[in-house]
Amino acid sequence: YLTTAGKALFPDHPVDVSPAWSPPMTNSANADDIMVGRQPIYDRQLNTWAYELLFRDTDQNRANVIDGDWATSQVLYNAFVEIGIEAITGQKRAFVNLTTPFIHGHYPLPSTPDLLVLEVLEDVEPSEQLHASIARLKNLGYTIALDDFVYAPNLAALVDLADIIKIDITRLTRTELEEHVQTLGRPGLMLLAEKVETQAEYRLCDALGFDLFQGFFFCKPNTVKGKRIANNRLSLLQLLAMLQSDDVTVDQLESLITQDVTLSYRLLRLINSPRFAVARDIDSVRNALMLLGPRNLRSWISLLALSSVKDKPGELVRTATIRARMAETLGRHHGGALGPETYFTAGLFSTLDALTDRPMAELVAELPLSRPLVAALLNRSGTIGETLQLVINYEQGDWESALVNESGVAPRTLRDSYLEAVSWAEGMADALIDESGS
Repeated sequence: YLTTAGKALFPDHPVDVSPAWSPPMTNSANADDIMVGRQPIYDRQLNTWAYELLFRDTDQNRANVIDGDWATSQVLYNAFVEIGIEAITGQKRAFVNLTTPFIHGHYPLPSTPDLLVLEVLEDVEPSEQLHASIARLKNLGYTIALDDFVYAPNLAALVDLADIIKIDITRLTRTELEEHVQTLGRPGLMLLAEKVETQAEYRLCDALGFDLFQGFFFCKPNTVKGKRIANNRLSLLQLLAMLQSDDVTVDQLESLITQDVTLSYRLLRLINSPRFAVARDIDSVRNALMLLGPRNLRSWISLLALSSVKDKPGELVRTATIRARMAETLGRHHGGALGPETYFTAGLFSTLDALTDRPMAELVAELPLSRPLVAALLNRSGTIGETLQLVINYEQGDWESALVNESGVAPRTLRDSYLEAVSWAEGMADALIDESGS
């Protein structure tokens, strides 16, 4: 476990090199190609509490055919050495699957226990040695999570050592889920509901008392017939509709934006940020709109408008921002009559249903969107739709679908565009997302 310079990868943690281990051979044509993904984990206020890292080897994109030790080493090496953990998770924690050799100290771990949550996999056999090794990791300051946990009496000692228990809600009936919460609940132990895919599942787990939530539930709209749209979301739809019109003027935009103090503030804050590096301070909405220019106006104001929605997790806007930037980057490779700003809008609007609690079909019917954009948002069809689906597949760690794409985008291009999008979105977060209001 050495770098090419012959130095230990994580020098603060000595490594026991027996039994000897080396990564499995692959037929990789380019060892520089690494796949990167992350899935947010939310707290009860739907703020992002951590991310689970979803790194895989590009040539063997099915997790079940990769040697577990090799997969864990790739996660750690790529995150902490090749890329840098803060570029991926910011200051939030990173969940990483841990195989038995890593638990027992045969291979090293990064010396940043405050940033790591070590997931003990469900197939690890309980034993006195295992308990002693986990206790050692806890003493070093690492947070311990039990992954895909289903309770049995012989696992009680493991439960005592755990800080977090992850429960796959698809593996249990509602009665079994309630029993698990009652059995496992104790002060200092956090329960994480994983594979939460709908708002109904989220509400159930929230009511049962889960502390953390993982899954794609935030992208599922909660539609209630006759529900009145919140004022800030109604203003959002009005602004988005106006932005899609080819006849919209700066005067009209200025009039609508200045009615929303928060949106006006964020626009000026954005324009005066280092991202734009303007020569002088911009102190009016009109000057800011003129500086953006007609080409970028629609994309930037749409982004700011989405970020002004209250009572929604900030991660939802961050996800939309990452999708928008990555789709825009990939859109430049396609060329053609549709400019990259159209790809940007597709990525940005891909979570609009969740932000407004309305079905996407209703939304696109009310917004004067182009036909290619409507097809992309509703059916993932056309060049824009295929690009948007590629972005979502990569984001969600569906490497097989992402790598085998009709556009022929190379793994390295996917990796680089995703990392750049994450970095860009994180850099925009302060100007776009008020986490305290999420």
